[in-house]
Amino acid sequence: MTRSSATFPKNAWYVACTPDEIAEKPLGRQVCGEKIVFYRGVDNGVAAVEDFCPHRGAPLSLGSVKNGKLVCGYHGLTMGADGKTIEMPGQRVGGFPCNKRYAVVERYGFVWVWPGDQQAADPALIRHQAWAESEEWTYAGGMFHIRCDYRLMIDNLMDLTHETYVHASSIGQKEIDEAVPITKVEGDEVVTARYMENITPPPFWRMALRGNHMADDVLVDRWQICRFNPPSHVLIEVGVAHAGKGGYHSDPQHKVSSIVVDFMTPETETSIWYFWGMARNFNTRDEGLTKAIRDGQAKIFSEDLEMLEQQQRNILAHPDRSLLKLNIDSGGVQSRRILERLVAMERVEES
Repeated sequence: MTRSSATFPKNAWYVACTPDEIAEKPLGRQVCGEKIVFYRGVDNGVAAVEDFCPHRGAPLSLGSVKNGKLVCGYHGLTMGADGKTIEMPGQRVGGFPCNKRYAVVERYGFVWVWPGDQQAADPALIRHQAWAESEEWTYAGGMFHIRCDYRLMIDNLMDLTHETYVHASSIGQKEIDEAVPITKVEGDEVVTARYMENITPPPFWRMALRGNHMADDVLVDRWQICRFNPPSHVLIEVGVAHAGKGGYHSDPQHKVSSIVVDFMTPETETSIWYFWGMARNFNTRDEGLTKAIRDGQAKIFSEDLEMLEQQQRNILAHPDRSLLKLNIDSGGVQSRRILERLVAMERVEES
């Protein structure tokens, strides 16, 4: 794959990992086709360089970190966060080529990387995540490696009709099919929303109602508001409120609501690192509830994993077949149009 043939924009911030993944040793991770090693450098700051030792080509991620410097695990070459070789036992290293370094930022509980033009990497372009900075919210999540095109996951998240079928035992219900989605585009943001009134809460939301000390055996109003922002971030406002109390706009004592956090980072054209989780602003100190919600989400997203990987295999096996586009696909279609425009702009800049 060459940069000009990529289906993803590279001049963008992607979630590379979580801080715990680099707490004890370097982490090798491929992002948008770039093999990168992430580690804690000088003053415990995050550093990222090409995962390639200039001596014999060994992955630097198989080495260690000493005094904030990256040490190759093959022959002991030591490299700084600027990609320059500092020293190597018994050798002169002044003429060694410099490795590519990557702009990297630790923010909102994640490590972000810019895999494209390093001169264009502006940390201000990382979209603000208010829930991650507020003491009124709590968050728990995880990460899956999924063998599928990142756009298939965006399609999945921007059309929640599949919940009725893929997640029938947890969050799915027939009323989702019956609620017409409303999609709008505001600049580079795509918003798809569904609202359902006077319905029975599905199992996951009954558990959440109980977790907020609310009745779970009454009818509710339910909402799903999916927000896509490039390159591959989807945040979904979800929740239920006791019916007749104002739905999405009801007072906090009448509802349970959360933000489903989804950051999809392409590894290759057909594989992703999927960072998922849920932020909530009710009963935030209940660790048991936090664990129950996280475990529930893990089960739900693992169901998506199997479906997406099998979908990808089918698509690769039938590259000439066109896929149908229905009204429920509007959110995904609009998101793809934005991505196509951004990728096309990068290709023009390269030429």
